[in-house]
Amino acid sequence: MTPVATMPALDPAAEDTWLIDHAVRARLQEVDGRPRTARQITFALQALVIMACIPELGWLPVAMLPSVVVAFLLADRLLGHTRHAEIVYALAWSFTQVMVALTAALTGGPDSPMVMWLGIPIATGVGRFTPRGLAAAVALTAGLLVAATAGVDAQRVADAPFLLAFPLSLVCGIALVGSALMRSEVEHRADAIVDPLTQMLNRKALAARGRELELQSEVSGRPVGVVVGDLDHFKAINDREGHQVGDAVLREIAYRWRTALRAYDLAYRLGGEEFIVLMPGATEAEAQELAEKLREVVRGMPIAGQHVTMSFGVALSGAGGFDLDTQYARADAALYAAKDAGRDRVVVSP
Repeated sequence: MTPVATMPALDPAAEDTWLIDHAVRARLQEVDGRPRTARQITFALQALVIMACIPELGWLPVAMLPSVVVAFLLADRLLGHTRHAEIVYALAWSFTQVMVALTAALTGGPDSPMVMWLGIPIATGVGRFTPRGLAAAVALTAGLLVAATAGVDAQRVADAPFLLAFPLSLVCGIALVGSALMRSEVEHRADAIVDPLTQMLNRKALAARGRELELQSEVSGRPVGVVVGDLDHFKAINDREGHQVGDAVLREIAYRWRTALRAYDLAYRLGGEEFIVLMPGATEAEAQELAEKLREVVRGMPIAGQHVTMSFGVALSGAGGFDLDTQYARADAALYAAKDAGRDRVVVSP
């Protein structure tokens, strides 16, 4: 009874919860469609097994199956209409576990082969919840497992403790190994998409996020603001003070940007002294306001003894949808206009 629904792109403006954070949300947006075929094959195999075991288990598992499918079909419709789509997913996921446990309890309790199926949804939850969310999923599954075995026939479990210990160890093992592999995958991804000097996201991450926003904008019709910033006379600082001072300036710029940005405004270092911010759902006024704010935080205090300023170009996608290359070109042209106009200013693309 593996979940068959898939999560659409989540609202990038949603707050973090104990179930999901921005890192998990980004991973869901990027990879959610990839395991779809595997889930559907798994679901089909489970259905075939249930049908083949009707002589031993009866029709009850077959009767339970439609309720799980309907629950996830309803969840699939709700996912795109709620601010915290992960809550809907968690409820549907929990319902699946309850149905599996109930079916196991009614088809032999500790002797039912269906208790082992409680481990399958744990594997799907590894990449979808924070560590606290996964711990809650394991705790719920363990409670359902005890209820479906010892709660049905405590004496049988007392006589044969392995009937509870084996599936319980399976659930915990899947969670531990899966979370360890996920942490390793996240660390390797961070090495690939994070600029080592500034700890900001790099061009590779920008390209992936750009593709996501293109799809989101196509569906939602919401605009996306692009703010491009470039340090003024940075080459002169490097030539005069050396690259060590130049690196210190870049690191401090990245820190000041992080303190000024909203949680869902992702900043990227394009290379050298050029930076970019993507603002999903922003208006032109909001994008310009953010650019002015970033300009002020940069010039507010000297960095490594240097008076540093930045010039900015701003562009906003229109009704035709968002295309990263197009909007970046417009913002970059506005940036050059700001440079030509005397630097340390914001220019908005018409």
